Amino acid sequence: MGQIEWAMWANEQALASGVILVACGIVAVAGQFRGWEFAAYGIAAGALVCLLEYPRSKRVRGTSVERTGQHCFTIVVKGFGPLTRNYYVRAFLHAALSVPCGFMLATVLGCVCLGIASLIYLLAAIRGEHWEPILPKKDTRKPGERDGIKSPPQNPPPRPPSDVRRKQAKDLEAAAYDNPIPVTDDEYYKK
Repeated sequence: MGQIEWAMWANEQALASGVILVACGIVAVAGQFRGWEFAAYGIAAGALVCLLEYPRSKRVRGTSVERTGQHCFTIVVKGFGPLTRNYYVRAFLHAALSVPCGFMLATVLGCVCLGIASLIYLLAAIRGEHWEPILPKKDTRKPGERDGIKSPPQNPPPRPPSDVRRKQAKDLEAAAYDNPIPVTDDEYYKK
């Protein structure tokens, strides 16, 4: 069995906690709950976490699937360099962002989820993982080529192996029977 890539789990957990912080913060601010200032902070922190966590990292095995519209966010996250690539930084950033959200009941769920994501990122950093961008693949194939198939098959299925197939008419012309006694047209029509 392969090793677990903890950063993948932390990414999903942190993205979900960012969405939870934004949603619960909006409810608390709209309802003018007591301490709604913490909810407004939760909206801002949740939006920051969502922007940071939306682009997925490239997996070690190379089976990464990028999210829809991830490319523009990837460029922004990649632009910050080691601050966003290092999972120790992400772990401590998420832990620091989650603390003020714990002072209000409406944002406690987002606080706990972000704290769990922080712990998972810390585990990923200890195991030596780091964020790698998923860049678009450059297509090196020719426009007419499709995965090594040059032309579609000529025979309908079932297709026998190539050594058993019938010869095509154009292939048979070269191997046609040669008459050892040449007959001209005049001699043929005399008969």
